[in-house]
Amino acid sequence: MSISHERLWQVVTSQHELHDFSIHGPDHWRRVERNGLLLATTTGADVDIVRLFALFHDSRRIDDGYDEGHGARGAKYAKTLRNSEFEITDAQANLLYYACTWHTERLHHDDPTIGTCWDADRLDLTRIGAIPDARFMSTEIGREVCRYGSVEKYLEFDHRSDA
Repeated sequence: MSISHERLWQVVTSQHELHDFSIHGPDHWRRVERNGLLLATTTGADVDIVRLFALFHDSRRIDDGYDEGHGARGAKYAKTLRNSEFEITDAQANLLYYACTWHTERLHHDDPTIGTCWDADRLDLTRIGAIPDARFMSTEIGREVCRYGSVEKYLEFDHRSDA
């Protein structure tokens, strides 16, 4: 199954209720996606679900402060778009809905996809002045990134050309 992530991104961001520069808005979603894709190279997480989680987990927030139920609203929103804007299996849908619904209420999860989603979000806590804590990570790579202090080390690559 193919998902047009950029088209889906346009649909979801066009319906986002908070301003574009919200601390829980599209810039945050992109960093969560980047973090999740990085973690998934080690965890074996379902990359489509990681990318969908990044987009939907805070998509239905109505407040940048405490916003009870925002994850469940994001999961419900994803359900409304499933099969019209994107297709995933029932098993994938269950992972996505669970990850979105519980991302702020639960601490850890053994499932590599759910754990990767939650860690990807928590690694972006620096946007609110908090330092991610390894004790709250579900994956070994998430804990390692916390110990290092930044994802930047993992994003570095050699820009030199062999030519």
